[in-house]
Amino acid sequence: MLESELQDLSDDADYAASQQQGSASMMVSSDSNKQGSSSELEGAEIIFLKDNVAIHPTQFASERISGRLKLIKQCSSLFMTWIPYKAHSSDARISDKDRNLYTIRAVPFTDIRSVRRHTPALGWQYVIVVLSSGLAYPPLYFYSGGVKEFLATIKQHVLLVRSADDANVFLVNDFQNTLQRTLSSLELPRAVSIACGPSNLSSDESTMNENQERADGGVSSGSVGAPQFHGRPRHKVHDPTRDLSIQVLEKFSLVTRFARETTSQLFGENQSNGFSSSERRTHIQTKLDHPKKPSKLAENVPDESHVVADPLEFDKLSLVWGKPRQPPLDSKEWIIFLDSEGRVTDSEALRKRIFYGGLDHNLRNEVWGLLLGYYSYESTYAEREFLKSVKKSEYETIKNQWQSISLPQAKRFTKFRERKGLIEKDVVRTDRSLTFYEGDDNPNVNVLRDILLTYSFYNFDLGYCQGMSDLLSPILFVMGDESDAFWCFVALMERLGPNFNRDQNGMHSQLFALSKLVELLDSPLHNYFKQHDCLNYFFCFRWILIQFKREFEYENTMRLWEVLWTHYPSEHLHLYVCVALLKRYRKKIMGEEMDFDTLLKFINELSGHIDLDATLRDAEALCICAGENGAANIPPGTPPSLPLDGDASFYVQQDDDDDVL
Repeated sequence: MLESELQDLSDDADYAASQQQGSASMMVSSDSNKQGSSSELEGAEIIFLKDNVAIHPTQFASERISGRLKLIKQCSSLFMTWIPYKAHSSDARISDKDRNLYTIRAVPFTDIRSVRRHTPALGWQYVIVVLSSGLAYPPLYFYSGGVKEFLATIKQHVLLVRSADDANVFLVNDFQNTLQRTLSSLELPRAVSIACGPSNLSSDESTMNENQERADGGVSSGSVGAPQFHGRPRHKVHDPTRDLSIQVLEKFSLVTRFARETTSQLFGENQSNGFSSSERRTHIQTKLDHPKKPSKLAENVPDESHVVADPLEFDKLSLVWGKPRQPPLDSKEWIIFLDSEGRVTDSEALRKRIFYGGLDHNLRNEVWGLLLGYYSYESTYAEREFLKSVKKSEYETIKNQWQSISLPQAKRFTKFRERKGLIEKDVVRTDRSLTFYEGDDNPNVNVLRDILLTYSFYNFDLGYCQGMSDLLSPILFVMGDESDAFWCFVALMERLGPNFNRDQNGMHSQLFALSKLVELLDSPLHNYFKQHDCLNYFFCFRWILIQFKREFEYENTMRLWEVLWTHYPSEHLHLYVCVALLKRYRKKIMGEEMDFDTLLKFINELSGHIDLDATLRDAEALCICAGENGAANIPPGTPPSLPLDGDASFYVQQDDDDDVL
């Protein structure tokens, strides 16, 4: 899909209607600003109002949701709301019910960490609001302009500081005083607060129809709908000014022990071991070394007696549909699937066999390339070897592009320096408990770095984002060859790359699909999440972003991945795995009335305590039960599906550095 097609809103009924009414609404906005506070809530004042601000749940113009963005001041507190317009036609692609899932209900700026402005080469400016917890709202697109005024209004009422490293990042309440930073890093109560007390802004505002919304612009009494986070996440001094493509994804995705601590660990084990850049090698030892389980984890994970699965109805489902798991496919059985020249004779049967049992580790080096699409199932032994030699030469050519950058060039190449620095920082804390990567000056860590740097030049639009090292690590461990690992990683990123897009559309489309699947397969649980403001499913973000990498031991992670890569019985089986886990623990979640913070903590503590075989069996059962209805709830192009047209613009993430303040 071309960029121009992505931005065409000629078929968007909401946008057309808002265009007709937008000018009239803006004429009365000054009056509504004055009247809104007096109509229902004393002391509330609308200080900024902008119509035609939209959220894009998917890449389809017909599914975009337009609405009204407000900044509301109450006492000395500042709040932001975004209310979607009501659908103006019966054939609207997204119902009012689904539209309301995206409503932003009076989030106080005490809970906001930063605002990121984006100015694409084509299309509209948009902003991403990142909460102190590390969660982020979907991008807000300003169809009628107004980003500069939005930021300027915020600056008039809260401390808003432009990031020193990225002119497009604006930090909220970023205290420059060293003592203030220290107190914040200790997670003590805020030394400076702009809030005067609990908000009375209405969560019912989202239920108003557009005419009522435009007529009064009012605020009524009620409770704040957004989750409240009262402590700053633990953070190093330099972290807030990272590139937001890193900052948003790394913090948003890491479900930690408490919501207030969601960003402290990033994606690593906080290993700070250095490594030498002089030692590189192409072929790597591939002996299977199981990672040692850090002793501290045992203190933080729940005891088995406290995490009890809900067997009611679920085991019955598994007994009816979910087939028993099988032993891994070994070398003797593998030969049966090949002809004399090495072609796979029945790829569907092979994928089905791998789905039910996984692979013997000794086979992974050969079969992962087929599952990921590096090799064709129809290729012979000789053709695969020839392809490897050709791809090795191509890899070295791409790698030489960054290796040949001189120091004077690097000084004038900011993006390269930033990406190189982030990669070097991440690889030394990726899977360091695994023997394959442990120790100082580990050559395998150097190769991990080289592959990621080369990929950042191969796909310069996407570049590097935190979490990619987690996806590459098992591939390098299995393939044992730098070039082969690179091309397998490239094939994987063709499907998972949208997870790391700066506008987060790939992740939001999966979370939206997950919410629809839970609603289809477990409506009581879905209603529970709705009642407890958990319908964004952000607590599943880490699961999806790095494919459950942090939830299982290394061996089980590899087995899960090869099962998912079979795309049997669904290309989106990972979403059914999410549903299976939520459904398995639904009794505990609902019985203990977990709120958002408690649910985050609980989900995180499941790590290392999930039965993979039972989960896969349950996921298969749910996928079969959902059938075509389940597939219909997953938008086309949702990862890991390949992009609808494979267009390179899918990864465009350019920004304009013009001043706005």
